[in-house]
Amino acid sequence: MRHLSNKSFQTRAVHAGERVLPADFRPVATPIWNTVGYLYESMDDLDAVFDHRKAGHVYLRYSNPTVEAFENAVASLENAEAAQAYSSGMAAIHAALLAAGVRAGAFVVAALDVYGATFTLLQDLFSSLGVHVRMVDVADHAEVESALRETGASVLYVESISNPLLKIADVPALAALARNSGALLLVDNTFASPCLLNPVEHGADYVIHSATKYLSGHGDVLAGIVATSASNRKKLLELNKLIGGVLGPFEAWLALRGLKTLPLRMRQQCDNAQRVAEWLRSHPRIEKVHYPGLPDHPQHALARQLFRGKGFGGVLSFEIDGGNKDRVFRFMESLSICLPATTLGDVYSLILHPMTSSHRSLTAEERARVGISDGLVRLSTGIESADDIIADLESALNRI
Repeated sequence: MRHLSNKSFQTRAVHAGERVLPADFRPVATPIWNTVGYLYESMDDLDAVFDHRKAGHVYLRYSNPTVEAFENAVASLENAEAAQAYSSGMAAIHAALLAAGVRAGAFVVAALDVYGATFTLLQDLFSSLGVHVRMVDVADHAEVESALRETGASVLYVESISNPLLKIADVPALAALARNSGALLLVDNTFASPCLLNPVEHGADYVIHSATKYLSGHGDVLAGIVATSASNRKKLLELNKLIGGVLGPFEAWLALRGLKTLPLRMRQQCDNAQRVAEWLRSHPRIEKVHYPGLPDHPQHALARQLFRGKGFGGVLSFEIDGGNKDRVFRFMESLSICLPATTLGDVYSLILHPMTSSHRSLTAEERARVGISDGLVRLSTGIESADDIIADLESALNRI
């Protein structure tokens, strides 16, 4: 910083200590590159980066080294060529639909039982902009094929494990149906995570995650990401330059740090969910349990095939006997280990009432069509002891 030695105190307060990079060592962990702009030795270099003739970064809304590290890590885990990160899962879904060509006049065929905000995004926002949406039961391949053929849809949108009824999408079969009709397949892989399924390997064009959930895993960051081909990623990048739903460097650093323990967390969460589901199935106050790890789940065999024996996910849902909103609320208020919070995939066990939270924006008729009853409860198992989770549930059930 000798070039500052003859500068004023005011100028040194601004510039001293900045832009000093190590020449002979590298950090083990990716640092937080919390900067908006970047400098180059020459304007020719900056011009080359802008023109994509040279690798580099020019502006935070375009790219960032910390964000890029997270994107590269997720692309690797999803066995995809590239990934684009976003400020939330919903921003990622919105961008993927736009990149896939969803415009006024286009048709989208989507799974009926998707996350409530996704349902509303398609049925309300996109529909108001001239997009035609048809919701179908993706387990009925004849219905999917018919919808794709009749509409000439540009996109088929599904969740690998549906929220909150835990239905399994046969991604290879759906990819074939989409390909045969000229549609692109978009898969929200949040519930399965890359630990259980890599949809790209089965023909998916865009794989979406609410990285807030399992990828980050600690309930302290909001993020989204789309894994796809290198050419599709360019479309996503150009869109994000204009829309600006970028992931910040600090959030990317948190998500990247959380990603390191994904396999360990997911293994425990799958084991816990399996044990809890088996226990709930025999409880007299539970009418029904939705979990693909149970032999009586209608797609248990498909889940075993797709997930390759690595587990069945960390989320289950169940219906309380005689369930209504008040009864469910009293049950949830009686819990101590399972926390009533509107998210999932954390190290904590989290419980939610879809009717009044994740699917609150749906009308009563729409919830009935999807199959979401007033007594349905969704549980995301954490990494606590399964015995403690079960004891907590048993105590709360006994109180109602």
